[in-house]
Amino acid sequence: MIPTLPDPASTRRPGQVPYKRIATEEAFAPPEMLDIYRRLLDGGDADAGFRGLMGFYMSSPSERAQHIMRCLTDLDALRLQHMDESGIDMQVLALTSPGVQVMDKATAVSFARIANDFLADAIRRHPTRFAGMMAVAPQDPQAAAKEIERGVTQLGLHAVVINSHTKGEYLSDPKFWDIFAAAEAHDTPIYLHPNALPVNMLQPFQECGLDGAIYGFGVETGLHAMRIITAGVFDRFPKLRMVIGHMGEALPFWAYRLDYMHRATVKSNRYDSMKPIKKRPSEYLREHFYITNSGVAWEPAVKFTQAFMGMERVLYAMDYPYQYAVDEVGMLDAMDLPLEDKARFFQTNAQAVFKIA
Repeated sequence: MIPTLPDPASTRRPGQVPYKRIATEEAFAPPEMLDIYRRLLDGGDADAGFRGLMGFYMSSPSERAQHIMRCLTDLDALRLQHMDESGIDMQVLALTSPGVQVMDKATAVSFARIANDFLADAIRRHPTRFAGMMAVAPQDPQAAAKEIERGVTQLGLHAVVINSHTKGEYLSDPKFWDIFAAAEAHDTPIYLHPNALPVNMLQPFQECGLDGAIYGFGVETGLHAMRIITAGVFDRFPKLRMVIGHMGEALPFWAYRLDYMHRATVKSNRYDSMKPIKKRPSEYLREHFYITNSGVAWEPAVKFTQAFMGMERVLYAMDYPYQYAVDEVGMLDAMDLPLEDKARFFQTNAQAVFKIA
């Protein structure tokens, strides 16, 4: 029997449950960052992906765009109202994509600190409602490593968000590995979040409207995760932990073929860039990654991913404000799972990964 997809137009409200609902991929933006974005857009230096994503949201009169821009900058009354209406007890906040990664190096390093201070202040105002992930500037890996140390030791932030590629460059390049070293040293998971597609990947997606969250984001972020795996990052950093959203950017569903074709490709010596690694790609996925369901409120997909990854490695996320769908919370509450597994999904896995008391 083919499982039925839920109706995304439903408005069913969530009820009371015997666990906390912690949403783990929820975006925010300091108003000053949007000012920097406006200058980039006005100056003509913004690449096509950034212009197509944030350029649209920051200029469109559409209801969706206006909702997103209004909610991104609010870390008080409006956001808390939306959380209460949807039954969300806590949000794990992350600087919205592309964060500082479209800025020049000096600005990115400076503003990452500003954004993290802004986030820490919001958490101090609402300590029972917010936790957070620190932003870093991959443009300067050494500065990013120092900001990870500051975020952990001074701000009480215990995760890092990196919005996939940085101007077309990927963390699989060893020049970025100081970031991995710092994350491993401070036991700080890295949440690999989507970004607008890089210029050399954009056109075939954008010309048919598939460049964004509908498809392109998942393709590009899944690619990034696979680049990290096949580059041997986890052989070099065996305690490094990462998080990917949107039901693992579909990687769990591809696991068999990823393993088979990786083995075949290495054996054939087809690419100088693909060398042997110690384990199968699926083993690194299971052992080093956590997966959130952000944007995928579909029971069969959640259950498959739990079966593949293990119950302790799949977490709830809403993807607020880009996907603010109150009914999805109730649909996931109603999943046919034992109560202890629902509590893991909604609460205790998040508490463990993000060190939430």
